[in-house]
Amino acid sequence: MKLKVVLFSQQTLLLGLCIVLNSCQPRQADTGPSIEFSKIPPAAQGGREKVDTIAGRVRNARPGQQVVIYARSGTWWVQPKRERPFISIHDDSTWSTETHLGFEYAALLVQPDYHPPPTMDVAPTPGGSVVLVKIVKGTGAPSFAPTRPLQFSGYDWSVRTIASDRGGVNNLYSGDNAWTDAGGALHLRITKKSGQWSCAQVDLNRSLGYGTYVIVVRDISHLEPAAVFNMTTFDEWGGDQHYREMDIDISRWGDPDNKNNAQYGIEPFYVPGNVSQFQAPSGTLTHSMRWESGRVRFKTVRGASGEAGGPLVFEHEFTSGVPSPGRERIQLFFYVLASDAHPLQKDGEVVIEKFEYLP
Repeated sequence: MKLKVVLFSQQTLLLGLCIVLNSCQPRQADTGPSIEFSKIPPAAQGGREKVDTIAGRVRNARPGQQVVIYARSGTWWVQPKRERPFISIHDDSTWSTETHLGFEYAALLVQPDYHPPPTMDVAPTPGGSVVLVKIVKGTGAPSFAPTRPLQFSGYDWSVRTIASDRGGVNNLYSGDNAWTDAGGALHLRITKKSGQWSCAQVDLNRSLGYGTYVIVVRDISHLEPAAVFNMTTFDEWGGDQHYREMDIDISRWGDPDNKNNAQYGIEPFYVPGNVSQFQAPSGTLTHSMRWESGRVRFKTVRGASGEAGGPLVFEHEFTSGVPSPGRERIQLFFYVLASDAHPLQKDGEVVIEKFEYLP
């Protein structure tokens, strides 16, 4: 009996000694991959004109893995170009690339079979061929693209003055392409400057939320197939609700035989039922959008008779996927659609007689 007690005591002492020794041993280093940033660009609204360098280090990457960078300016845009999104990891584990500016930057460690989408509505997350994601805010106070002030229909607006990938492909925008005449009507133009088309974008300076939005637009039957006029709501920070984008578009989308030269839509447009097309006749038209909780009703009537009157052209109501208010603002675009078959041939103009908001 005493021998068993002695053996038990020895075993207990040895076990305790092993635990103490193991606790004193240094913990084994984590061998999982990690992403670090050594250079972070400024926080700024993106555009083709502004680029900077983003750089960092990937520890414990596996052979064949690469880095993909996204910058968020409205949408998350792959960097530096959609044609060359992959960034090699050097032998010393560092990486660097040129990037257009954004408010946030995401570095993805990806497998060789990853196919980066050109844009993302929401921040990228790990999964599948995306091994790891690290997101950082740009440095400094956020800066926004320069604009020119404009007053129209009793509201303050901002006219875009630099290039943008929104509303077409690599379109230039000029402050000279938007102005109001002596009668108060807003003119939006597409003009050619130095061999490139220059477009117009005008943003309302505040959010209005639920209510009825009305625009009266003069005859648009003269627009070429590659020209697009668009009134949209857009929330720079609303990626979780597809940027709260709801649209009235006037365009043939590059097809001269397209009879439906107008459409209403809510994002995402690829969801069946989120786009309703129709044929807009010649002459002045009044377009309205009534936005309520869980529904949005679009309507087009002939003439400048406002939301309530005038012969009906078309109307449609969406009740699924309708966003709730956030920081969205009304934007008016007149831009060029990329079309190899029917490229834009001459300058164009859209005249908006008035904008009205009714709570």
